[in-house]
Amino acid sequence: MKDTFSVRDTLEVNGKKYAFASLTKLGQRFDLKRLPYSMKILLENLLRHEDGVDVTAKEIEAVATWDSKKEPDTEIAFMPARVLLQDFTGVPCVVDLAAMRDAMKMLGGDPTLINPLSPAELVIDHSVQVDVFGSEDALERNVEMEFKRNQARYSFLRWGQKALTDFKVVPPRTGIVHQVNLEYLARVVMGTEIEGQLWAYPDTLFGTDSHTTMVNGLGVLGWGVGGIEAEAAMLGQPSSMLIPQVVGLKLLGQLPEGATATDLVLTVTELLRRQGVVGKFVEFFGPGLKHLALADRATLGNMAPEYGATCAICPIDVESLKYLRLSGRSEEQVALVEAYAKVQGLWHDENSAPAEFSVTLELDLASVKPSMAGPKRPQDHVLLTNVKQNFNDNLGATIVRRNGAEARFANEGGATAVGHDASARTHRQRVVRNGQEFHVDDGAVVIAAITSCTNTSNPAVMLAAGLLAKKAAAKGLKTKPWVKTSLAPGSKVVTDYLEKTGLLTELDKLGFYLVGYGCTTCIGNSGPLPEEVSKAISDGDLTVGAVLSGNRNFEGRVHAEVKMNYLASPPLVVAYALAGSLDVDLTTEPLGQGTDGKNVYLKDVWPSNKEISDLMAGAVTSDMFKKNYADVFKGDERWSSIASPDGDLYAWDRDSTYIKNPPYFDGMTMALTPVEDIHAARCLGLFGDSITTDHISPAGAIKKDSPAGRFLISRGVQPIDFNSYGSRRGNDDVMVRGTFANIRIKNQLLDGVEGGFTRHIPSGEQMSIYDAAMKYKEEKTPLVVIAGKEYGTGSSRDWAAKGTLLLGIKAVIAESFERIHRSNLVGMGVLPCTFKDGENAKSLGLTGNETFDLTGLDNGNSRNATVTATAADGSRKQFSVNVMLLTPKEREFFRHGGILQYVLRQLAGKKAA
Repeated sequence: MKDTFSVRDTLEVNGKKYAFASLTKLGQRFDLKRLPYSMKILLENLLRHEDGVDVTAKEIEAVATWDSKKEPDTEIAFMPARVLLQDFTGVPCVVDLAAMRDAMKMLGGDPTLINPLSPAELVIDHSVQVDVFGSEDALERNVEMEFKRNQARYSFLRWGQKALTDFKVVPPRTGIVHQVNLEYLARVVMGTEIEGQLWAYPDTLFGTDSHTTMVNGLGVLGWGVGGIEAEAAMLGQPSSMLIPQVVGLKLLGQLPEGATATDLVLTVTELLRRQGVVGKFVEFFGPGLKHLALADRATLGNMAPEYGATCAICPIDVESLKYLRLSGRSEEQVALVEAYAKVQGLWHDENSAPAEFSVTLELDLASVKPSMAGPKRPQDHVLLTNVKQNFNDNLGATIVRRNGAEARFANEGGATAVGHDASARTHRQRVVRNGQEFHVDDGAVVIAAITSCTNTSNPAVMLAAGLLAKKAAAKGLKTKPWVKTSLAPGSKVVTDYLEKTGLLTELDKLGFYLVGYGCTTCIGNSGPLPEEVSKAISDGDLTVGAVLSGNRNFEGRVHAEVKMNYLASPPLVVAYALAGSLDVDLTTEPLGQGTDGKNVYLKDVWPSNKEISDLMAGAVTSDMFKKNYADVFKGDERWSSIASPDGDLYAWDRDSTYIKNPPYFDGMTMALTPVEDIHAARCLGLFGDSITTDHISPAGAIKKDSPAGRFLISRGVQPIDFNSYGSRRGNDDVMVRGTFANIRIKNQLLDGVEGGFTRHIPSGEQMSIYDAAMKYKEEKTPLVVIAGKEYGTGSSRDWAAKGTLLLGIKAVIAESFERIHRSNLVGMGVLPCTFKDGENAKSLGLTGNETFDLTGLDNGNSRNATVTATAADGSRKQFSVNVMLLTPKEREFFRHGGILQYVLRQLAGKKAA
């Protein structure tokens, strides 16, 4: 620590002396009281890491004198205190580290230098799938299948536990990464020995999952990054970022009767999407904040990626300390958090002076109404009163041919397209299952899932779901037989308080049996629908729905057969399982008939706020957290019995279809090759707006007739053992074949074709995107992708960038990028470019059939490039694009071929020196 501003100080807490970088001392030179909470965290980070190279006095002063209205243009280096991984993104991270160790040895360096330099914790939560549901043994059977499918991955992670220092794994059947982080892993304030001295500093983190921002509710600054950026952070590399703008959202009042934290966050998502907060920090403040429990704040933080913000944070206050005590943190840690926050000016109370923000918005919590979001995007906010109309509007004026008959549905004069009784629909499908006969129609809810860290971390909404189930069961209501129901808590604490209150049994009565501890439906691990229901959907070409308490509902994500997906609070998930259809207005139409033959409405079974709060007062205790996290890294007998190799270098198994040494470092030398212009490239895909990372690199099922499916079959893997794309991210052979393989993606090079297909331009032949890319590779033809707005929205999926690289794509030209995906492309050496304002493929008359030259890159230094599109007849269109290498550090990464190559050369160079 260089300490240009003489800010080093000491703090004594619990009889221990901590060194710290004092913001109070710096405040004697600069007016820091005006800075938002999050900006103070960044400032402390710079003070503590000042070295005159990566962090200089100039950057510190730039943050200390932050101009709230200024567009970001000043680069700073941020060093998170720790890194958080989940297994879908964590496995490829560890694969990359293992590959880097091999490459380090090849370059003559010390392989053990490839090692986390700050705490890295991985939670296995993405692998459990809802194969079995609606039965008491669902949990055990799903876990059994999870271990059987993922033996190779888990063995590899156990190697990582042994070979890598400061790397810990939370085994399966524990909880969801963000909930485990909130309830146990988050420190809020770190107390760490550095070079023989005890230091106190804010807990900050990078996570390889977008919803890392959930911990923002606890006052911890962190956000989702791609796996490659997380790896660089683990290896001690600072992350380059522009000083952000900070949007303040002032909360007033308190939530009204009947409104939940889910309704609040869906309202906020719509509000902030409309405002435009992509790449910005969001900070919550105001008198309404004190009325939000910590779990509600965490819900707000969790959905930050859905409104596009980098983070969405609440400051440390009394509620923070209350939660730390409740969740079993030691009194010593709580005392450190309180003392540090107060001495640093990070403590918030009603008398705190308001900070200065780039933009200040207001929301009266009393205005929040019961809501959902759907059917395809989390920002598509729909009031509960409008869900039926929303469903029918999206079903649209459609001509559907079924069984040789035509049925036309239209929305005219405010009439709904399809009646709830569906008696006149010729396409309804008769189903017989488990001795029951029923009909499935358009709008049938075939999945109702209480899932996802967003809501399962919140006792209020989970208890509300249980209370609603209890009241509904008492009236004799039953879940409709075509609904696949599931309960996947984010931690075992949830199970404990549901059991303690007797509500777990009530949820069982309606089919919401415990199916696993993991993300399940929210990430597409819904498992198969019952065969009879699946056949009815296929035979009738039905547009069916899912209602889930998750955070994402993009096309093709939840389930391949389900086209309309709505996000909702857990109690509404239960309600829709009872109603069985989206084509019903739950505010005016009955959920069903009770045993007395009378209609039962949602208002009859909805629990009051007082009922929920009274129950919660004694339901959730500190002992539950202490018990469940007492030995969290140990795991059960299944986990401890998994064999794994030893040694600093991983013993790659050539026969494994899960774990493989990736080709990123093949032929790598210490010398750099200059960045060259791109000539005679072909367009592999021409896409519209909102192409998500789910479209680019799906996480769900692998179709047997897809390139990835055919590859696995060729390696002797039967379709029943395919598992998912997400689980196979440690094998590049599978993942490159799955890139752009989403069943709903639409490539405009083809007319009306859905799925991962393209046209090989020279031959005119339609083929899979992977096959076309390999054909272009044989022809030594570079590739580009052209897209619309919000390209790469969604999960921080590093394989969306890795697969893009391995297909031979040199550049992506889009109208706009999602923050993390743009960063991931840079990190893999793929050039992201944006059209100039007001221009896009359509306005420029591009068909995608042209050849493309990108010139003027100037070894990666240029902010602009010239694109020349040459048509088959020789005619040319020329236009300028923005080169989205935003900082000097990013340009350096790009010149190295990617961030991993940069880090590897730096470490190998140090060893050589």
